[in-house]
Amino acid sequence: MGKGVKAAVIGSVFAVMVGGAGYGAYNVVSALDGDAGGTAVARTGPPTGDEVEETAGKFFAAWEKGQAAEAASYTNFDQAARPLLTAYARDAHITGVKITPGAANGGVVPFTVDAKVSYDGKSKPLTYKSELKVVRGKTSGKALVDWDPALVHPELDKDDTLATGESKSPPIEAVDRDGQVLTEAKYPSLGPVLDTLRDRYGDKAGGTPGVELVIRHAAEGTADTPLLTLAEGKPGKLRTTLSAGVQAAAERAVKGYAESSVVAVKPSTGEVLAVANHREDAFNAAFEGRVAPGSTMKIITAAMLIDNGVASMNGPAPCPDTATWQSQTFKNLPGLAANENATLADTFMRSCNTGFIKLVDEEPLTDASLTAEAQERFGLGKDNWKTGISSFDGSVPASTGPDRAANAIGQGQVQMSPLNMASVTATAITGTFRQPYVVSPDLDGRPLATAQGLPPGTASQLKQMMRLTATQGSARDVMAGLGGDIGAKTGSAEVDGQTANSWFTGFRDDVAAAAMSVSGGRGGEAAGPIVKAVLAAGG
Repeated sequence: MGKGVKAAVIGSVFAVMVGGAGYGAYNVVSALDGDAGGTAVARTGPPTGDEVEETAGKFFAAWEKGQAAEAASYTNFDQAARPLLTAYARDAHITGVKITPGAANGGVVPFTVDAKVSYDGKSKPLTYKSELKVVRGKTSGKALVDWDPALVHPELDKDDTLATGESKSPPIEAVDRDGQVLTEAKYPSLGPVLDTLRDRYGDKAGGTPGVELVIRHAAEGTADTPLLTLAEGKPGKLRTTLSAGVQAAAERAVKGYAESSVVAVKPSTGEVLAVANHREDAFNAAFEGRVAPGSTMKIITAAMLIDNGVASMNGPAPCPDTATWQSQTFKNLPGLAANENATLADTFMRSCNTGFIKLVDEEPLTDASLTAEAQERFGLGKDNWKTGISSFDGSVPASTGPDRAANAIGQGQVQMSPLNMASVTATAITGTFRQPYVVSPDLDGRPLATAQGLPPGTASQLKQMMRLTATQGSARDVMAGLGGDIGAKTGSAEVDGQTANSWFTGFRDDVAAAAMSVSGGRGGEAAGPIVKAVLAAGG
């Protein structure tokens, strides 16, 4: 047996041994630390109150003394716990640790950590709250701390670590397009965005680094999260394209709907005016989300039909109750009446699925036509956007079988973020693709993505169909009351039989916005009100 094969087998056996309870495994050392005579019977069932108190107490005591190996031995995943607990004292320079446990409840023990961080003659107190859970080791039968990095600090995730030292990047004072200061305290969902901007542009903004305790994230491309500043650096000023007024409206709007995100852009320039998320995690789904966009995709599909001579705004696009494509039957949303005499504008503004399904089989369209339209006209799916922060460029793969039809109505294999759909709307109404960005490319000389854009006739038809949708079609109720030149497209995307994700994109004068709300239902029910609020602030 070759060395590589042998190592793989040993690794596989080890993976099986450590797979199990809690964070990912039981403590192998504890499993092997049984009675020498082999007569002991492993205990079962949840740990008793005494076991919880004793195990948590031993873990806390070892942690307080900086005895990382011993503390890790009281967990069910020694191999993961030891390096983080070691870094806590060695790399993060956290000393004088005092842990005050609260009352246990169901094996969960809340606690408060009081300590100090000392580095290069500078010292500051550190206080935070966390909790741990004591569980029964599946093999050893011992009461063990269920390992999770978040018990060491609630903002830690898998494979993250802690470190104290001179900042990797100087601090920044991010300002909006008019010079107003942007802070996480005032605009909560900008927290990860500001961290990334500092990481990428701190050294270009003219500041000097300070000394900080930070979380070093394992996820590639994720900026450090500062936890405590021991010595202030000098912040450099970084101008962004954001608008404080539009950002404030976006923050308020997403708070009304769980798991929602929104982006606003300026179609005439590509500048991002707002990016906001309301989520349980810190993921910037507004820029990095990858989900089916539902019927908002029909903007691109309609452009494909027009550009390939298959249909025109006032040409026929019948809307039957059902349409079958390669043995798969597609239906419309409940309550949508069939109309065999519908034009493309009618089918678009009422968001008729079947009308689009029946047209995607027309010559000269192929499996790759929608992909070509998305890439060449709308600048999507080529992985070359450089927005200034992490972002997803959208994906419209060439698909065969039922997915070819499903892609046309924003299901199947199509993936988009609100950023992508705001850009789609901007391209549709101007005819020109302008890659969205948060920081001017002049700062670092990065090239922005380019695309062919749309023929003037196609853009004018798309813009008029979006206007009709906002004033007479499926977006009428949402967009009511907005002045100026307005247009919109609704969407909903079904995922695994759950309540549909709500999508909505629209424009008002020189502002385009798109929003998505997970399990928010139809487009007008959640995403629509978010977009309306943002457009109202941006006009």
